[in-house]
Amino acid sequence: MTGFVEKPEPAQVPGLVHLHTGKVRDLYRNEAGDLVIVASDRISAFDWVLPTEIPDKGRILTRLSLWWFEQLEDLLPHHVLGTDVPEGAPADWEGRTTVCRSLRMIPVECVARGYLAGSGLAEYERSQTVCGLALPPGLEDGSELPGSIFTPATKAEVGEHDENVSYEDVAREVGPETAAELRQATLAAYDRARDIARERGIVLADTKFEFGWDEAGDGTEPRLTLADEVLTPDSSRFWPADTWQPGRAQPSFDKQYVRDWLVSSASGWDRASEQPPPALPSDVVEATRARYIEAYERLTGVPWS
Repeated sequence: MTGFVEKPEPAQVPGLVHLHTGKVRDLYRNEAGDLVIVASDRISAFDWVLPTEIPDKGRILTRLSLWWFEQLEDLLPHHVLGTDVPEGAPADWEGRTTVCRSLRMIPVECVARGYLAGSGLAEYERSQTVCGLALPPGLEDGSELPGSIFTPATKAEVGEHDENVSYEDVAREVGPETAAELRQATLAAYDRARDIARERGIVLADTKFEFGWDEAGDGTEPRLTLADEVLTPDSSRFWPADTWQPGRAQPSFDKQYVRDWLVSSASGWDRASEQPPPALPSDVVEATRARYIEAYERLTGVPWS
């Protein structure tokens, strides 16, 4: 098992109880019972949370998620209540904090794919399937699929791999009705986002969503609700549409630049070893930050500031 190279100490804030430190986000509960989620500038790769941060990353992820929640809210309810920073919190929480409704989370990573890449490509090359779904012959790295597909995964702890599973596995885990609702919601959100991104010159190759049940306690039926982050460079593969070309790895607006450096001779790191990865050099940090900012600006049409 891997994890944090240097695990940070969570901030202690009056009125908040620290619940969890994740790869990127710190999770608290306030006195009203709502969740307070703080996106850090941490970055992870190959199941390691790296020792070097990417400036502004937490604010970019937060602002982009909020923008996407608005684009999808006629399709799906979301968990965001507000963005006020709790009194007594560190000053750098500004712009990276969301206050959210507490949900009963569903333990499934709801992945949608419209293009072949990553673990989906690896499985296809072995068996011409992705999560057990048969795909046509002749597809290659970056190929557009005949239609968007639901390819779920188990949700792993920090330092563990998410594992792709079949739809039938999800139905056994959460029940057939919930599995069908998750698939429908995932594909509806992905298809909407794919079309929005395409209009802005970006290919949304795949993305993952998390859902929970909003149990209001007022006698109404629990509602399937979109949670966590949505459609950020951390949870999605974004490619520039003008350079998309199947048959090769695509340039991307995410942390692929970091992964590429880590496996290059320049890093001096052996991924197969048990040694943690090294700190990132300043040029890799700046290039990665620039990719996150470009994704934000292209998608929202708003200059980063």
